[in-house]
Amino acid sequence: MSDTDRPRVAVFRPDDERLDAARTLLADLGVEPVADPMLAVEPTGATPQDGEYVVFTSKTGAELVASAGWDSGDATVVAIGPKTTEALEAAGYAVDLVPDDYSSTGLVDLLADRTDGAGVEVARSDHGSPVLLEGLRDAGAAVHETVLYRLVRPDGAGESAELAAAGDLDAACFTSSLTVEHFLDAADARGLRAAAIVGLNAAVVGVIGDPTRETAESLGIDVDVVPAEATFEALARETVAALRER
Repeated sequence: MSDTDRPRVAVFRPDDERLDAARTLLADLGVEPVADPMLAVEPTGATPQDGEYVVFTSKTGAELVASAGWDSGDATVVAIGPKTTEALEAAGYAVDLVPDDYSSTGLVDLLADRTDGAGVEVARSDHGSPVLLEGLRDAGAAVHETVLYRLVRPDGAGESAELAAAGDLDAACFTSSLTVEHFLDAADARGLRAAAIVGLNAAVVGVIGDPTRETAESLGIDVDVVPAEATFEALARETVAALRER
């Protein structure tokens, strides 16, 4: 527990407005945010190729194509969820389709019956789930992927791993498989991997989505919370609620 007697909750969002919003939300929920960005964006400069459908899986990707002046033409624009939709619409793009389930699986379910024989362009990071590409190809689509940006671990990340290893972290909110992997890489770099896992397993661990849960569990991390809604707000609220119940 921290000097303020508020539980410490680690958050791994990129160091931009998303981290600021996460800090504010967690503070409003009565906990002490431990802001430890595990992802930094390296744009590739690429823009989506032409396709009958163009799929965006993140707010970051939407912002990058907007800044590059990408022309959507006659394509059906598909966004994975509300944040991506907001970013596209703010840049003047019309979003035609959004899945009910904000995930790669949700996108496949949405598009499978629409894209047999169609060209589908998937524009995303270098760490996108294979579920999306494989699912659309299985549905008969001609799929092409454009990597808009790479996700790397920032220099200096790892304060949360040190706290976990010392038993001083009360909860953690992982937003992707990559944040889990980068957390453990940061712990490894400090010689603290085993101790950090022990510390996490004594804390409350929340993750977004089953793929992140599967990654965490495969690496020895016990998962306590997977919110039904794949948003950071739902993750934070449900993780803090689980922490309060302990």
